[in-house]
Amino acid sequence: MQINQTTFDYIIVGAGSAGCILANRLSACGKHSVLVLEAGGRDWHPILYIPAGFMKTLVNPNFNWMYESSPSEGTNGRIIPAPRGKVLGGSSSINGMGFNRGQKMDFDVWAQMGNSGWSYDDILPYFKRFESYVSKEDQSYRGATGEVTISDLNWNDTLCEAFMDGAESLGIKKNPDYNGADQEGISYLQRTVKGRTRMSASRAFLNPARKRQNLEILTHAHVTRIIFSKQKAIGISCVIGKSAEAEKTIYANKEIILSAGAINSPHLLQLSGVGCSKLLQKIGSKIKHELPGVGENLRDHYATRLTCRVEGVNTINNRARGLPLLGEIFKYFIGRRSILELGPTAIFCFLRSDKNLDQPDIQINFTPGTHQHGMQSTLERDAGFTLATWQHRPESFGYVRAKNTDPFHNPEIQPNYLQADIDQRVIVEAIKICRGLTQTNALKPYFVEETYPGMHCVSNDELLNSAREIGQSIYHLMGTCQMGPKTNRMSVVDHQLKVHGIQNLRVIDASIMPTMVSANLNAAVMMIAEKGADLILGRN
Repeated sequence: MQINQTTFDYIIVGAGSAGCILANRLSACGKHSVLVLEAGGRDWHPILYIPAGFMKTLVNPNFNWMYESSPSEGTNGRIIPAPRGKVLGGSSSINGMGFNRGQKMDFDVWAQMGNSGWSYDDILPYFKRFESYVSKEDQSYRGATGEVTISDLNWNDTLCEAFMDGAESLGIKKNPDYNGADQEGISYLQRTVKGRTRMSASRAFLNPARKRQNLEILTHAHVTRIIFSKQKAIGISCVIGKSAEAEKTIYANKEIILSAGAINSPHLLQLSGVGCSKLLQKIGSKIKHELPGVGENLRDHYATRLTCRVEGVNTINNRARGLPLLGEIFKYFIGRRSILELGPTAIFCFLRSDKNLDQPDIQINFTPGTHQHGMQSTLERDAGFTLATWQHRPESFGYVRAKNTDPFHNPEIQPNYLQADIDQRVIVEAIKICRGLTQTNALKPYFVEETYPGMHCVSNDELLNSAREIGQSIYHLMGTCQMGPKTNRMSVVDHQLKVHGIQNLRVIDASIMPTMVSANLNAAVMMIAEKGADLILGRN
C-alpha cells in the first residue's frame, strides 16, 4: 500500500493493541488526520482468528517478529523466544487471549511513584470504556458497551472440573470475576473472544474506523528513525513494502506517538539518537537527547511448568492428531464444541506464595494438555495436563539495547530472568503449590505420574534448577520507556506519556509501565491507550 499524503496531524508507529485504539479515538471526531504505520501485514489469515491458531503464530515469521532474548544464568544459558506480533493488531492478534487486568495495588503503586492520574480509581473508567462484558458479580467494576468482547471460557470438561474441585478442597475459593473487586481464587479464564473467534485490537478498533476519510493505515511500513528539529519531533522515515526498497519521509503537524511495544519503541528511540549517551556513542548513533532510561527496566513474566500424565480421560493431546483432529476441525466449522476454541490455557488461579502476603503474588494456569519440551507448538502424544506458574511482580530486570544503527538488525534483549533472590524463592514455592494441586482426591482417579520435573526433584535447589532448565517467557515484556517524574533519571515519559525533554513525542504502549502488573498485559495496554487518547485530546 502507498500513500500520496506526506503530512498528517498524528503519526502512530505500530498497530498493536495501543496503536489500534489510538487510531480509532484520534480519528473519531473527523477533525484530525491520522496515519498508522505497521511493519507487518494485514490480519487476513484464518489462523489469526481461530483461538487454537496461536500455537502456529508463535513460530510464524509472517505474523511475528521472532525475537529472542540473550542467554543468561537464570535460564541455564538458554536462548528464550520472545514473540511479538508483526501484523495488524500486533500481539493481540497472536497472544493467548487471556483477559486479566491486574490488581488494584498495581496501579496505586504507579501513582505513588509520582505518576498523577494513574491510581486504580483514576484508570478504572478506561478499562470499562473498551470492555463488553456482563459480570456475574458486581457490574460496577466492568464495562458492558465497549468494542472488545470479553467472554468466559465454557470448557467444563471432566479433567478441568476435577482440577477445580481439587483446588476448592484445598481452600482455594472459586472466583466468578477475577477482574472485579478481588483477583484471588480460581476461575475459568476470561478471554478476548467473540463467539468462536479472536477479538484482536484490529478487529475491535481498526475495522470499524477503516472508512474514515481522515484515517490512513499503512502496512509493511518499517519506521527507521524519528526526525527532529532541535528538541521537537517533526516526522519519521520509514521503508515501505516487502522489498524494503522505497524509503519515505512523513511529517506530523501535532504529534508522533510510539506504540511499537516494549522492544521496538526503545529501539527506535535509540536509533534516533535518544537514550543513554554511552550506548549511542558505542553504536554510532548521533546523540539528539540524553535519556539513560531508554531500553532499561525490561521486565517479563518467566514461567516454569509442572506436567502430569493421566489416564481414563481425554485431553487435548488425544484429540489433536489423526482422525480425532479432523473431527475437531469439522465440529468447529459447524458450530459444535471443539478444541479449536481453546487457547493456551483453560483455568486461571491467583494465589499467595506466602500466607502473610496481602495479595496474590503468583499465577497458575491449568491446561488439559501438554506440549513437547522446547516445542510449544507441538503437543505430546500421551494424555496429560500442564500447570504453568509464574511470579506476578518479578524484581529481576534487564534491558533492550541497539547493537548498531541498522534498523533491520534486532536489538539485544536481556530480561535477566530469575536474577533477584526473591524471584527464585517465589518460583520454588509456586512449584510446590502446583505439586500439591496435582495430589487432590478429585484428580486421583486420573493421575498417573508427574512427568516434569518429576517426584525425584525435591530440594529447593533442584526445583529452582528445573525452572531454569525449562522455563519460558509468558511474552509480557514491559517497562523499557518507564513513566515517571523528571526526578527519576531513569524515567523516559511523564504522567502524560510525553517523552522528557522532547516536544510532540509520546510513548503509549507496555514500555511505559514503571512496574509489572499482576496480569497478562493486553488489558492494561488497552487501558493505557484509552487514557493516552484522552491526554492527547485534552480530555479528563
